Amino acid sequence: MVIISASPEAHELAVAVTKEVARAGGSPFTVMASEEITRAFYDGAAEDTIALYPKHQESLIQACDVFIALSAPVNTRALANIDSKRIIALSRTVQKITDLRLSKRWCLTVHPCRTLAQQANMSLEEYQNFVYGATLIDWKAESKNLYLMKEHFEQHKDVRFVGPDTDLHASTEGRIWVASDGKHNMPSGEVFTAPVETTVEGKILFDVPFLQQGRVIEGVKLRFEKGEAVDFSAEKGQETLKSILDTDAGSRRLGEIAIGTNRGIKQYTLNMLFDEKMGNTVHCALGNSYKENNGTNRSAVHVDMIKTMVNGEVIAGDEVIYSKGKYFFETQAPGRPSIGKKTQRK
Repeated sequence: MVIISASPEAHELAVAVTKEVARAGGSPFTVMASEEITRAFYDGAAEDTIALYPKHQESLIQACDVFIALSAPVNTRALANIDSKRIIALSRTVQKITDLRLSKRWCLTVHPCRTLAQQANMSLEEYQNFVYGATLIDWKAESKNLYLMKEHFEQHKDVRFVGPDTDLHASTEGRIWVASDGKHNMPSGEVFTAPVETTVEGKILFDVPFLQQGRVIEGVKLRFEKGEAVDFSAEKGQETLKSILDTDAGSRRLGEIAIGTNRGIKQYTLNMLFDEKMGNTVHCALGNSYKENNGTNRSAVHVDMIKTMVNGEVIAGDEVIYSKGKYFFETQAPGRPSIGKKTQRK
């Protein structure tokens, strides 16, 4: 039982996917979705309607085995003028359904469209080449490196990000690192975990702009004490950032820390599906953690933010996992173990 959720602009890809699902013996059911449809709901809904649990959606997700999302937005700014509190309230309402969907076999990808091309400052042809350059890579080789990185991270009990305006440290003891090698998100190319919630300490500057609630946020600085964001600022979109942090008890804690590895992604495009996977970057997410990491932080939000690391380091225990443009597996001699230099914490 397969649900295909597709934007109108993704019709061509939805047709192709439906044919492949049928060939594999699956029963497909297609649902159309768009940002303008979501906007129409907010425009018409009273507060009690936003709080109304959509049990028919739950039944649909409960009955499926596979959920495939094909994104090709018509208007990525459709929600820009909606009160953030209403968006967050709906996130709380459907949190159970979101968790249920993630418990299924699922896949999320994009169909190159003019909206995303324009957002990335590219022609449609340039954007098509960008998307296919990020997705049509040697995933067997990528998977091998990602699992090697996972193995090295899990030999240690902590992780630290060091770079300009950044020195962030967290325990990862008892947590599972996941090698994301194109089985769910496409493109993928990251290794991620959930930090021990109360152990995040230090500061970090996220220097890659990102889109949230239809608004661009950039230049985010966060400072953590005992796992909680106690100080924050943003060069742009600070009010939106504040609304995210004030969502609930878990929204000021990190639910995810990760390293991006996909060098087929050459630039940021204000699309987190791609941007968070860029090689030479790390990212952290405020809010909900994933059970597959053994994370325990619960929140109605999960907001990823990215930092470039071409002048930084990622350190696990006493091993340098990444330093100034190179992952450890790119610098070690064949057949030799990779033990990086120990870096003193400032």
